[in-house]
Amino acid sequence: MWTISKLTFKEMVSKRIFLITIIMTLIFLALYGTAIYFIGKETPGAGNNAGTQAFLMQQFVASQFLGVGLYFSSFIIALLTILSSVSAISGEVASHQIDTWLMRPISRARFVLGKFIGLGLLLISYAIGLFFSIILIHQGIGTEWMDLDFMPMQILKAVSVFAIQPFVLIAFGLFLSTRMTTLNAGIVSIILYGAAFIGGFIEQFGALIEKMTLVNIGIVMSLVFPIDSIYRKMTILLFDTTDNPLSMAQGGMFTSISNPSNVMIWYALLYGVLIVVLSIYSFKKRDV
Repeated sequence: MWTISKLTFKEMVSKRIFLITIIMTLIFLALYGTAIYFIGKETPGAGNNAGTQAFLMQQFVASQFLGVGLYFSSFIIALLTILSSVSAISGEVASHQIDTWLMRPISRARFVLGKFIGLGLLLISYAIGLFFSIILIHQGIGTEWMDLDFMPMQILKAVSVFAIQPFVLIAFGLFLSTRMTTLNAGIVSIILYGAAFIGGFIEQFGALIEKMTLVNIGIVMSLVFPIDSIYRKMTILLFDTTDNPLSMAQGGMFTSISNPSNVMIWYALLYGVLIVVLSIYSFKKRDV
């Protein structure tokens, strides 16, 4: 199993898609840092302005730009994770390389777990690195106007939840990879990912106008595919909106009006574990 994990890790790093993603990530971080720098430079001393209105404006603008960075980081991670995981097994089957592996004394369960661990170590590390890169750029380059007051525990809790996204996406992508071709699995994963975020926006809009039907639609979508709930919970933990009376002004459109419970995060973890178990069972039943 560990041999499969190491080979999967090395194979993923050597793929062109990973190299392209790293290059595009660096370009994205450079553009984000440039935008943050010039916004801070064009508003000198704005953070020192007295008065509630000036403070609210500073908090709103700063958090919106941080929210944009984290939102698109989540999107980049999701695309990389989906494109990597949906070919993990179906690609081996299509190229008949799976025959070589199955001739060796290794069970199909160990093969699937090896793929999952290898992809998980790489992509979760990438997600954590990208999260801290956005935080450091925002807090370090944006001068006083972009500065947000974060406690270390807020950041640690937020990044812990943020890292659950690739965990769930890898598990789901592997499951589809055991039953579908790479193309079909990729299409299904991307559509469900988009539907999850649409469901999340419906839930937030329903909470805003106090329509429980819309809120329940979002909750059901979160149970089907809990990616949006993970992202929303991360913003809650980062901006500390449950205890902050200025949460709506600070978080804006990139936080959550309805706070996903801690139970939902545990559900997402259990969801990922069960999907991995289902992937093992599915691959055992597949005739290759």
